[in-house]
Amino acid sequence: MVALLGIDGRQYVYRVYAPGDALPGDLFWAAFHCHDELPLPRALDSFDAAEIWRLSALDRRPGPGRPCGE
Repeated sequence: MVALLGIDGRQYVYRVYAPGDALPGDLFWAAFHCHDELPLPRALDSFDAAEIWRLSALDRRPGPGRPCGE
């Protein structure tokens, strides 16, 4: 999961599917490009402003939001 801070002050969270050895920067850019395709206020392109965390296989339940990288 990658949370991006938007210029509107809101936080946008994306589920990015990637291999376990994916680099944090790759996860960030996948979410950023996914966000950029939507009609939302621009996200900050600062890696330091993003929050990234991995989910285990047990946490991969369907949920709201738009999955990226499928």
